[in-house]
Amino acid sequence: MNKTPSHTGSTLRLKILAIYIIFGFLAIFTTSILVSGYALDKLTDYTASRLYKSANVTASQYLPKYFNETISLSEVRTQLSGIESYTDAAVWLVDAEGNLICSKSPDDYPDAPTVIPDFDPTENVGSIWQKGDYHGCFTEDVITVIAPVTQDFTTKGYLLIHQNLDEINALQNALLQRVYIALIIIYLLSFMIFLAFELLVHRPLVEITQAATQYASGNLNYEIPIRTSDEMGYLSASLNYMSSQLRDMENYQKKFVANVSHDFRSPLTSIKGYIEAMADGTIPPEMQSKYLNIILFETERLTDLTRDLLELNAFDTQELLLNRESFDIHDVIRSTAASFEGTCTQKKISIELVLATRHLSVFADKHKIQQVLYNLIDNAIKFSDPDSIITVETTERGEKVFVSVKDNGVGIPRDSLNKIWERFYKTDSSRGKDKKGTGLGLSIVKESIQAHGENINVISTEGVGSEFTFTLPKSKDSAHWS
Repeated sequence: MNKTPSHTGSTLRLKILAIYIIFGFLAIFTTSILVSGYALDKLTDYTASRLYKSANVTASQYLPKYFNETISLSEVRTQLSGIESYTDAAVWLVDAEGNLICSKSPDDYPDAPTVIPDFDPTENVGSIWQKGDYHGCFTEDVITVIAPVTQDFTTKGYLLIHQNLDEINALQNALLQRVYIALIIIYLLSFMIFLAFELLVHRPLVEITQAATQYASGNLNYEIPIRTSDEMGYLSASLNYMSSQLRDMENYQKKFVANVSHDFRSPLTSIKGYIEAMADGTIPPEMQSKYLNIILFETERLTDLTRDLLELNAFDTQELLLNRESFDIHDVIRSTAASFEGTCTQKKISIELVLATRHLSVFADKHKIQQVLYNLIDNAIKFSDPDSIITVETTERGEKVFVSVKDNGVGIPRDSLNKIWERFYKTDSSRGKDKKGTGLGLSIVKESIQAHGENINVISTEGVGSEFTFTLPKSKDSAHWS
């Protein structure tokens, strides 16, 4: 089942939108997993470091005075109260065996035990902190740091600080909240990318798809609107150009078929009519010779038309391979002109050869150039009046040889000069003067010369005559011919 372009476009839009939404959910999920764990670890490390620093400073600089009886227990409580207030944590001072000396805790913390069960100040070796309920002294997990109190190189006791993880979790939640807000803002702003895709890619793509559907259905007049000069705009312009070329080709094919049908139908109709007339006795036997000559003439027209069509087909299908060789262009001109001796005698037309040298070598396809000369001379004879002269002339200019065929015939109307190279084109004078022409001769001439990479031009004045001039590359060994 074929999908319409709009359905296809909607499907693509939904796919992109689905990818966008899934990307958003994955971003939020990944952030919640990775950032949450990473933030908790970092906040825990930071809090533990801060607590350890406070404990270590107090344990090393102040508390030793208690053990040498420089300060009283009351003063120690005051110091611990300051730490508790600053850190919002439980602060314990114990002796070397874990017996409580004094403590200070916030109201929501449990009371300190008289003796810490299974006390082991070395249990967190390798880390400055530990996490847990600390030997069952707390109902929730806390961070615990331990700093030794030494005097005279002897450990007299330990200062312990316990902070509830609720503080860290609150900081973590506050941080994640800001991260989520930033992520949502970025996600919403990234929606502009989706809008840009819709405007710059999706809509032009839908229009291009619609155009392709129109072209496939035969509507070559459909044109894609071009709004940008980027790759999409270039693609749209290319498709518009392609459709115009296909449209021109379609028009050409219609014209080609019409012309071929016309040029085949006319002689076939004549042949059929004359043969039927001879078969049913309408044309008596004594007059059949005349009409057989007419049938022969029409058959030659069909032969010429078939040959020319095959020749042009070779150009169109790019199957034309030039057999380039060095040959004497003057010998080809002489032999080609000689082949028209009978026709020229009948029409009282003479061919004058004005050759630059006795011999002149060119590098080209000999057969194709002979055909070009034949068509040009044949064309000149058709349009020349009796007792006129056709001149074939060669000229050397640098590395080029110029060959011209000039007649003094009816000439070509100015408005037809650019059309004479078109296939099947015939001027009114050619149709009235020679019914045998196929209208393909000059097309073959032009395409043969262009296949050689050379040029052909025409100069014509109506009522005066025409001159066709084409170029050929001079052969490298042409000096040996002169």
